[in-house]
Amino acid sequence: MASTSIASVENIANAHVDSDAKLAEFVDEINTGSYAAEQQLKRDLPVLRRFDKYRRKYILCSILASLSAWCFGFDIGSIGPITIMPQFIKQYDLHSPTIQGLIVSSILITASLASLAAGPLADRFSRTRTAALGGAVFCVGSILAAAASNLAMLFVGRCVAGVGKGLFLSSAMVYLLEIAPTHLRGRLSCTQQLFITFGLASGYFISYGTVNIPSSLSYRLLFALQALVSGVYAVVMLFLPHSPRWLRHVGRIDDSGKAWKSLGYSTAEAEKEQEVERREINVEEATVTSEQRREGSTFSMLFSKEIRKRTALGVFLMAMQQACGIDGVLYYAPVLFKQAGLSSTTASFLASGVSGLLNVVLTIFTQFFADKWGRRSSMINGGVVIAGSMLTIGTLYASGATDQAAGRWAVIVLIYIFVVAFTMSWAVVNRIYCSEIQPMNTRAAATSLGQCANWVVNWIIAFSTPLFLAKSSSGPYFLFGTCSALTVVVCVLFQPESRGISLESLESVFAVSPWRRMLSRAKVRARRHEPSIPLRPLGSDVVA
Repeated sequence: MASTSIASVENIANAHVDSDAKLAEFVDEINTGSYAAEQQLKRDLPVLRRFDKYRRKYILCSILASLSAWCFGFDIGSIGPITIMPQFIKQYDLHSPTIQGLIVSSILITASLASLAAGPLADRFSRTRTAALGGAVFCVGSILAAAASNLAMLFVGRCVAGVGKGLFLSSAMVYLLEIAPTHLRGRLSCTQQLFITFGLASGYFISYGTVNIPSSLSYRLLFALQALVSGVYAVVMLFLPHSPRWLRHVGRIDDSGKAWKSLGYSTAEAEKEQEVERREINVEEATVTSEQRREGSTFSMLFSKEIRKRTALGVFLMAMQQACGIDGVLYYAPVLFKQAGLSSTTASFLASGVSGLLNVVLTIFTQFFADKWGRRSSMINGGVVIAGSMLTIGTLYASGATDQAAGRWAVIVLIYIFVVAFTMSWAVVNRIYCSEIQPMNTRAAATSLGQCANWVVNWIIAFSTPLFLAKSSSGPYFLFGTCSALTVVVCVLFQPESRGISLESLESVFAVSPWRRMLSRAKVRARRHEPSIPLRPLGSDVVA
């Protein structure tokens, strides 16, 4: 039977409802397979649309662009275990915590400097080409480290790799933000953090597997693997579509429209995103002064009156992301677990791997809620748990409670709680927030400046942690906990919520600090609860 539309079914009902025979025919007709199929399609359509949303090309581009984050995470996850491998210590005669700290942190010195150049390069040559250049440089540095026969060559390789890391990480982050539709911005940006955790877990478990190789291949294979992946990444990035927002920013309007479609956007969706771009450009033109246009410096725009509050907040949060001690824990996880009572190298490596695997699982879980949870509430609630964990660990060590087995296991559990809280809050929110609160013309520069601050503090933590631990088992944890608590206070007072807020509204959001807004609301509530003074009739107070 031919398919019957809903309208025709309604006509049959209206025309023949008074006839029992026709009513029976109507019942038969609505029970036919064609009508049922039509209704089933209507029920399935929302599901099919949701499924189609995840088959878009921008999803694939986000995954490929996030390979740089895997290299970043793999380096963090593998370099700590490498420095305590017997084969590595024997090869380089490594017995000094100072040298150990320099080997781990040397990559961060050049990464922080290179990240300052990443913003201008990404604005001039595109996000994809800058990321590809970073991948190629990181590949060369990793090859040098894998082939190093002495400490000098190892340091050179680590420093060269740092230049690549500084170029590709912030460029890739901006690219992810700019190709994502507004309703998926947080979720797709979270892909970078997901790949960092993949890299971390890979670094821990692969080093756990190679530690038993009796030759120097035990650590050289790890450097070689990250060289291979970064080389593939450099090639892949050259074939990805440019950011449509960057194309419009440099005046290539027609190419911008084509880029949206090549990313898998429908014509209607592409037009919607282009309209958002036009509004962004209008806001940018309103916020950029004529003096800044003459200077032509994006870094000078970062500190203009209209934008400097956002810049300062973003840089502070990116710096404090490291000051909470996360990379001190991730770089030296085997050392920390051994200090907490896991005596064997194998056990400490395995515990480190479990923390890396926990990172992956929690990041996948968090990714589904990245666009539902608020940025501000995630920073505050996560910060409370992070600070509490670090301060409690410091107290356990300072009080001597770790002399008992229960105290040592409490430290191990608290390290895991710290990792859980960080992964579900600061790890995801900070990088997104620092970038999304900036307009298009300063986004790349602000992201690279924030990443520079992140890596400067990262270097301080990575270099000083083994020295600090050698002098005091509790001191580093008290420092990390205090920095985390300070960040919570700053977020409560100065961090506005940005989730779901359009670019045009950010000006008004940052015009009033959250603490001023809270005071205003408190005053309004106080007025509402003030007891009203009853009005007395005129002359009622006159004594007769």
